[in-house]
Amino acid sequence: MSPALEALMQADGTPYPGKGVMLEPFVHQVGGHSCVLRFGEQTICKPLIPREHQFYKSLPAEMRKFTPQYKGVVSVSFEEDEEGNLCLIAYPLHSESGDLENKDPSADCEPKSKMLKWSNKKQSPLLLDNDNYSKERTRHSRKEDKIMSYNRDEVPQQQQQAEVLYFSLEKGNVVPQIKHNPWSLKCHQQHLQRMKENAKHRNQYKFILLENLTWRYTVPCVLDLKMGTRQHGDDATEEKKANQIRKCQQSTSASIGVRLCGMQVYQSDSGQLMFMNKYHGRKLTLAGFKEALYQFFHNGRRLRHELLSPVLRRLREMQAALEACESYRFYSSSLLIIYDGDPPRTPTRPRHRGGEEGDEDDAGEASSPSVDVRMIDFAHTTCRHYGEDSVVHEGQDSGFIFGLQNLITIISQLEDHSTD
Repeated sequence: MSPALEALMQADGTPYPGKGVMLEPFVHQVGGHSCVLRFGEQTICKPLIPREHQFYKSLPAEMRKFTPQYKGVVSVSFEEDEEGNLCLIAYPLHSESGDLENKDPSADCEPKSKMLKWSNKKQSPLLLDNDNYSKERTRHSRKEDKIMSYNRDEVPQQQQQAEVLYFSLEKGNVVPQIKHNPWSLKCHQQHLQRMKENAKHRNQYKFILLENLTWRYTVPCVLDLKMGTRQHGDDATEEKKANQIRKCQQSTSASIGVRLCGMQVYQSDSGQLMFMNKYHGRKLTLAGFKEALYQFFHNGRRLRHELLSPVLRRLREMQAALEACESYRFYSSSLLIIYDGDPPRTPTRPRHRGGEEGDEDDAGEASSPSVDVRMIDFAHTTCRHYGEDSVVHEGQDSGFIFGLQNLITIISQLEDHSTD
């Protein structure tokens, strides 16, 4: 294990006997289908996909400020006791090329009975108790748009399937503790179910460690945008290719090269979080997409116009970097825009790597709001440097850049409108 990773596990992770770190749910995941877990305050982890791992390890220097920082690889194992409690523990990986199926780094650690637990199965939404999940998922495409309000501690199962939700936070002097948003819950349920099903054959998984882009924010507002006019990778099956093409043609991906994949925004007037998922995003027209962007930058009282200029600056910097990026194709990658929905009344904490300081907020909410704009999800990224790919692309990723250009135009229109 590298000294840097050892220091990270000691400094950032929740310690666990035997040099392990207990993984916790990451509640700010608004899109994607990979299960993201919280390794520590500043670090998340997700299942290792070789192509994405290769991308992070061979990242061009000019792209680093636009992606999460890569922090290494860990081995993750899980245990389930007789009460149905589930733990996921990350351990240092002795060799990145090692065969994880034949290693058990937890063998010399504490017995199972002493393992830290997330929560009891009867109360925990982390375990998949509902066999109707796949049926509910199928019904998504047939549902009318729904807007629902619900108490954060009383979430009926059927309401978790809605595409737009309002999620009340407890009010008071304490910092709102955001529980699972519906999308992160869904990803956890799916992934943990797969791990349980595979437990007889395998209980060691490789996960990559990445920077937690939300850690500095009190109430992170997160927008996940699927970028580009094409989503399928060069290695996609014909069925997968046809499915992805259909999704692009039936959404704003085809017309403007970007579609909403997930959203979490805080509305300070009502103390609620609003969530939109990818099923809602796919159905949005161009006008609907513009309205969703407006909603993302609106706190219930006013448009947070002071955020628009720093976001636009970051998007233009990213466009310039991608135009100089030869041979890369970022198929199925997303763009994250993040800001604080409940900023401190005093100047913000020092900005994080890749973040951007905003202009003065004339409403007095924050003297210098920070925003962050990053690219994520590189499981289908390709470039000529990878060597083994059957297709080698020339030039720049015009589909992704097309989406960026349109996003810049739409946010610029918001900015112009807000100053009228």
